[in-house]
Amino acid sequence: MRRPLIVTVIVLVLCIAPAAALAEDSCVQCHRDITPGQVTDWETSKHHEMGIGCSVCHGSSHTSADDADQVSFPNENTCAMCHSTQFEQFTAGKHNMGWTAMNALPVTHLEPDALIEGGKGCGGCHNMGVKSEAQKADQLAKGYRYQNNSCDECHTRHAFNKKEALNPRACQQCHMGFDHPQWEMWESSKHGARYFAKLAGDLPEDAVAPTCAHCHLPGGTHENHTAWGFLGVRLPLPEDEQWAADQVTILKALGVLDPETGEPTPVLDAVKAVDMARLTEEAWQTEREKMVATCSECHSESYARSQLEAGDSILMDADRLMAEAIEIVAGLYADGIIAQHDGYPFAYPNFLFFHQTGGNNMDDLCYIEQVL
Repeated sequence: MRRPLIVTVIVLVLCIAPAAALAEDSCVQCHRDITPGQVTDWETSKHHEMGIGCSVCHGSSHTSADDADQVSFPNENTCAMCHSTQFEQFTAGKHNMGWTAMNALPVTHLEPDALIEGGKGCGGCHNMGVKSEAQKADQLAKGYRYQNNSCDECHTRHAFNKKEALNPRACQQCHMGFDHPQWEMWESSKHGARYFAKLAGDLPEDAVAPTCAHCHLPGGTHENHTAWGFLGVRLPLPEDEQWAADQVTILKALGVLDPETGEPTPVLDAVKAVDMARLTEEAWQTEREKMVATCSECHSESYARSQLEAGDSILMDADRLMAEAIEIVAGLYADGIIAQHDGYPFAYPNFLFFHQTGGNNMDDLCYIEQVL
C-alpha cells in the first residue's frame, strides 16, 4: 500500500532537517567571526524566527574559505520565491525602472564613471530594478560594482526588518539633494514636523503623522506611481491654453518633441518604456484618485482635492517661468550669441543633459537658472 504524500513529505523533512540545521550552524560558527554584524542581523530577523537559513538564499556550494567564490548572491527572483505578491507589485512600479531610466538618459553615457558608477554616483540609488541578462552583461562590461538585488535597498540585509523599510530614513538615502529634494520637502512639511514631534514623544502614540510609505506605498503595496510623473508633464495636455503651450516648450527641451516640427521623437518611446509620465487622462486620473483616497484618511475629500489643485497651480506657474527661460535661450541660440553644444542637433537646450561636466550645455542651464 502506497503511503500518503503528506506522510512522505514529513519523513523527508525529518530526515533532511538535521543535516540542514547542521550546515546552518556551520555557517553561523564561521561567520560570527568573519561577518559578525550579518549574523547578528539574521538572528534578529523574521527569517531566523521562521527557520529560513543561509542556504535558502545563498545556496549550499560554499562550505569553507576555499570555495567562498561559490556563494550565491540572491537577486529579486530569490526573494520572489516566498514574496511573490511584493515582487509582482515592485516590478509594476516606478522603483523597478531606476536602472533603466538612468541608462535612458543621454548624459549618462557622456559622464565620467566617477559620477555614475557605484555608491557615490547616480547608480548608487538608480541600481533599483530587476535587470535583464543584457543589462547585467553591460553592467559587468563597464566594471560597475552594483548589487544585484533591489529588495535590500529598503529592507537592508540580513535583518530585512519591515519597520526599517517603513521608516522615512529608508527613503531619505535616495530621495534627497538639490536635484530631487523630496526628503527636504517632507521634513519641513507639517507631516514631517508631526512625525519628528511624535518620535520625540511630544505627541501621543496614536497621533497621525504620515510618512513617505503611508502616502506613496499605501497598505504595504510595493507598486508606486505618481499622477504627474518625473517629467512633470501629462498627455493629453492641460486644458489651459497657455499652460499647454508651456508644457509643449518643456517637452521640446526634454527632447520628447522635436523643436522644429513639434512631432514626437524616439525619446517619447523611452519615456513610455520607463513609465516616466502619465500618457492618458485615465492614467492621470487613476493616480490622482489614489492620492485623494489616501489624503482623505485624515482630511476631508474637498480639502484634499483643493490642496492637490493648489499644487497643480504652482506647477503651472513654474512651467510658465521655465518655458519663458527656455525660449530666451533658444533665441540666443538662433542669434548665435550662445554656441550650441557639440553634436547637439536641436535648437533648444536639452534638460536631459543635466550634470554634464563642461561644455556649452551646462552654461545654457546655468543661464536658465539665472533667468528663473
